[in-house]
Amino acid sequence: MTTLSHTVQDSTTMLRRSLRRIVRYPSMTVFLVGMPVIFLLLFVYVFGQTLGAGLGTGSGSRAAYANYVTPGIILITVAAAAQGTAISVAMDMTAGLIARFRTMPIARASVLTGHVLASFVQTMLSLLVVIAVAVAVGFRPTAGPSDWLGALSLLALFTLALTWLSVAFGLVAKSPESASNLPTFLVLLPFLGSGFVPTDSMPGALAWFAGHQPFTPVTETVRGLLLGTPIGSDATVAVAWSAGILVFAYIWAKRLFNRRPDR
Repeated sequence: MTTLSHTVQDSTTMLRRSLRRIVRYPSMTVFLVGMPVIFLLLFVYVFGQTLGAGLGTGSGSRAAYANYVTPGIILITVAAAAQGTAISVAMDMTAGLIARFRTMPIARASVLTGHVLASFVQTMLSLLVVIAVAVAVGFRPTAGPSDWLGALSLLALFTLALTWLSVAFGLVAKSPESASNLPTFLVLLPFLGSGFVPTDSMPGALAWFAGHQPFTPVTETVRGLLLGTPIGSDATVAVAWSAGILVFAYIWAKRLFNRRPDR
């Protein structure tokens, strides 16, 4: 058996292990889906009429705001998944399971790859649920097949980037509790971007931050692909942010994993 096939086989085994844990402990999945759905219902039905009137689109309504806010809710779903991944990795680290895996004749890369792939599958399925709920409350995308493919591809890339970042958080954390806190800022960033209101409605310093943080170009690109709004250079910036975070997080996680034989 070649090194590549051995790594693929071990990664598949670790993926099955992580998926079984997700099935056996569904509370994290319920939280992952439930929190974005609650935000969606809250902002559409409680604030939607008022916020929709302030969009400046000429069709200010609850339905218009459902269209506007759904890409931000989608990004919150992706960010929330990072918290669950960090907790899972930290639990394996503190329980000594990863130390045990290091003593076994398995590919080292498969240990973290299993977590990443399972989280990716969980996030993609959660996105389908959230999008279905969004459609039920008034989200009406105008995207064709190629636009959907582009939006899902970008979301997949961004999901992989944040998942590897959350793996690094799980490795650096001293406990599952601290691991649950480290990715919290990721859930807040869609609020401090264009996910819920246009950035030009914010005061100066906050507007600058909102325009230059990674969630804003990703949100604007997804919104543009699904709803036909202008994208401009946001797609290029979104891909650059996603790829940069992915490379940085992968290298960081790999170094943390290789230099922590004591846990």
